[in-house]
Amino acid sequence: MSEEKKQIEWMPKEKSWDEFRNAGLLWWANKALHLFGWALCAEMDEGKPSQIIRVYPARVKYRGFCEEVEGKGFKNLSKYLKDNIEELEKETQL
Repeated sequence: MSEEKKQIEWMPKEKSWDEFRNAGLLWWANKALHLFGWALCAEMDEGKPSQIIRVYPARVKYRGFCEEVEGKGFKNLSKYLKDNIEELEKETQL
């Protein structure tokens, strides 16, 4: 494989915040950030509640999520892994 093709394969592929959130990755990132009193806060479009319009880091006093949010987070993240495991495994071989 040419060096140029290898570089192209390593280029980031921009994704939407909505896809990141729906995959459970915003929840997962915030689980880790809560340990340090931080969180990524997402502003939603009032007319389109599923659309994120802005994300910013913030200091927070709370730690962790309620049981309902935890359950939904693990469900979404597990589905993402199930749906993407083959591609994720291939990427480790590059």
